[in-house]
Amino acid sequence: MIKIIADSTSDLSDDILKRYDIDVLPLYIHLGENEYKDKLEIKSEDIYEWSDKNNATPKTSAPSIEDVVKAIKPYADQGDDVIMFAISEDMSTTANVMRLAAAEIDYEEHVYVIDSANLSTGIGHLVIEAAIMVRKQMSAKEIVSSIEALKPYVRASFVVDTLTYLHRGGRCSSTAALVGSLLKLKPRIVVNSGRMEADKKYRGNLKKVILQYVKDLEKELMHAKKDRVFITHSGCDREIVESVKEYLEGLGHFHSIIETRAGSVISSHCGPGTLGVLFITGGDSFGPYDKQFDFNNNGVMEEEEKAAEAAYIRHLVEKEKDGENEEVSD
Repeated sequence: MIKIIADSTSDLSDDILKRYDIDVLPLYIHLGENEYKDKLEIKSEDIYEWSDKNNATPKTSAPSIEDVVKAIKPYADQGDDVIMFAISEDMSTTANVMRLAAAEIDYEEHVYVIDSANLSTGIGHLVIEAAIMVRKQMSAKEIVSSIEALKPYVRASFVVDTLTYLHRGGRCSSTAALVGSLLKLKPRIVVNSGRMEADKKYRGNLKKVILQYVKDLEKELMHAKKDRVFITHSGCDREIVESVKEYLEGLGHFHSIIETRAGSVISSHCGPGTLGVLFITGGDSFGPYDKQFDFNNNGVMEEEEKAAEAAYIRHLVEKEKDGENEEVSD
């Protein structure tokens, strides 16, 4: 059998975890001298209260090797394969701790650690896809190979309501935070190659900004994999969340629109009012050379890119035919 284990930054709801039989491995949050397990022992509201009181951003840390061994051991005792998902290695050492734990119990050949190169429900998408593959009785190696191929198509981005928490965490200067506050600037944070980057700034009230952010994603959303789209937030006004849901429903594209609450990593660094729309781009099926011909690296196959890919495939077919003709003539 195959067991899926995801770290707590995947931000999947208890309902989804139960439905797909997924185990969760919590990271840690440090509020001063006190340590708490993510998802189990602390809520985002606790983080905001502590952060505002202490004018600081909480520290986060990976699970211990002992934590991971404890998570793996029951399945190792049964001889099961284990596929483990971790937050991007550019953000945490969790993936490496997972590898060390597997080595600790001499079970490396049966533990497959996937560096998601993502966070939040960007990881969650991959976890669910893997769980579906388990149900299809694919082997662990086949699942890992498929997930690695899918990773570049996951789109994770968020709009941040306040720059205060990014400033406290050292992710923007005090001047930028002050100017941003005065001008009501709200940056869009995207995950790119495993790192968080600010790629656009919006201005105005949060509801207006978030709706504009979603509209800016519409072209990619209409090319997205139809199975699901996540709305993940760190505690947004109900009216804003509902307006995003309504907009996505209006697209008539997704089979399932899933709302989840952001975990400690997003909450502690981005603060309340943060909201993201996360999806897998590229459509219902993925061509064998899509990544190679996605010249502008936006995850969407434009018409000229599709034409280039089609021409390349025709070239391969003709080349194969020429090879067959040569064999016949010999």
